[in-house]
Amino acid sequence: MASSSLALSSLQTQLQSLKKPSTPKPSTRRFSVRPIRSSISKKPSAPAPPVDVSPSEPTKLPILKIPGDYGLPLIGPFKDRMDYFYNQGRDEYFKSKIQKYRSTVFRANMPPGPFIAPNPQVVVLLDGKSFPVLFDVTKVEKKDLFTGTFMPSTELTGGYRVLSYLDPSEPKHAKLKQLMFYLLKTRRDHVIPEFNASYTELFTSLEKNLALRGKASFGEANDQAAFNFLARCWFGADPAETTLGLDGPGLVSKWVLFNLGPVLKLGLPKYLEDLTIHTFRLPPLLIKKSYQRLYDFFYASSGLLLDEAENLGISREEACHNLLFTTCFNSFGGMKIVFTNMMKWLGRAGTKLHARLAEEVRSEVRSNGGSITMRGMEQMPLMKSVVYEALRIEPPVSLQYGKAKA
Repeated sequence: MASSSLALSSLQTQLQSLKKPSTPKPSTRRFSVRPIRSSISKKPSAPAPPVDVSPSEPTKLPILKIPGDYGLPLIGPFKDRMDYFYNQGRDEYFKSKIQKYRSTVFRANMPPGPFIAPNPQVVVLLDGKSFPVLFDVTKVEKKDLFTGTFMPSTELTGGYRVLSYLDPSEPKHAKLKQLMFYLLKTRRDHVIPEFNASYTELFTSLEKNLALRGKASFGEANDQAAFNFLARCWFGADPAETTLGLDGPGLVSKWVLFNLGPVLKLGLPKYLEDLTIHTFRLPPLLIKKSYQRLYDFFYASSGLLLDEAENLGISREEACHNLLFTTCFNSFGGMKIVFTNMMKWLGRAGTKLHARLAEEVRSEVRSNGGSITMRGMEQMPLMKSVVYEALRIEPPVSLQYGKAKA
């Protein structure tokens, strides 16, 4: 394979992009699941004899050359980057190449390209048949590919390659993963109570602002609730009672910008934006003090976890940088995107779905004595359907990367 890496943009997102772009009309139909029923007038007198079906031979298709090209050095990657971010946008960028090459698998350049990514050349996989290979570690390597064709400076993570950038074959991967599962195991009983407390504060605040001003910002309030929940749930610490105060979400957002700037679109004039964040890296020194404040908070709040890390053969410093990354980048970043998207799609779904959801949730909570439990949520099929559908429509992680093994 000429390309040394593989890229996937969510199949569903790309299929949506094939449709004429328009604002989706509110509809409850996308969330309703109609049960399939059948009946027979009487039981059959005798079971039907089994039918022997011989397995059909696999279809033998010719091996074709992967279409597409990368263009001239520097010029090709720059053109693709401008098309991806500005001239076409991500969805239209992929759609146009699907139509051009008449294939959902093709060669292309992925941002950021020069001068940040040494090799922007990838093979793009945009169909359900090829998608799973990106998660098959017997066929692809995941080393340093968490953010795509470039890896942020390790100066942004204390000089360490954190877990997300490690391939499963690397010795540290198993130890760090074990530490994260230890965190989940030891704090699992705090998830629902702390979530309930943090998000009760969120919606109480939103209701007050709506009553006073007639409007409220969900984004900022959600960021604070998400950070408070993660800190209280996983580390038993309330940020407001520490020197970090209410600054956590803002510090995390700035730090994430330094990590993901090369693949973000901020809405600045395109040539200014392309020059400042897509062509050259933002200096890690500019974010060092902000990151140190986050690190100090997590170090002070993670004593038992750091003890466990030492038992696993991981230094306290490396463990803390990994806990910070997992909490602030993976978890907080996910909640920031997922809950905002969830509210957007719920809002567009209309009042009929809102009423059905409210009835289902309230009824189940009442039957559990006013408590929310995992078992209770299992009895909320509409709620689960809404969550899965929102994730399907707009997945929080729309790109996956893997480097083909020889």
